[in-house]
Amino acid sequence: MKCQIYRCNCRGIWTIQNRNRKVTVESLLLNGKWSIELKPHRRRNPKGFVVPSNPQDIILHPNQATLKKFNKGIKLIYDKDAITFNIDNGQYLFFAEDGAWCIR
Repeated sequence: MKCQIYRCNCRGIWTIQNRNRKVTVESLLLNGKWSIELKPHRRRNPKGFVVPSNPQDIILHPNQATLKKFNKGIKLIYDKDAITFNIDNGQYLFFAEDGAWCIR
């Protein structure tokens, strides 16, 4: 089942949402391929989402041992005015409290 990941800046948390449920976390690791989905034509509040290829690749609250395997790379940046991201897809993404980071 398709799920979407987005940030709630007012509360400082990440949200994982699909048709059946909604989960909020402070950090998560996407251990697989992902892509971007944009919804620029919404009447109210156009948004952009990260969509994992496989929802089983999401690790909630990853521990430090898991994160030591990876190095932070480019930060994933969403331009709210243009409704675009600086990166369209990739593999491995860490959603930290300070933003989303592509990792290698």
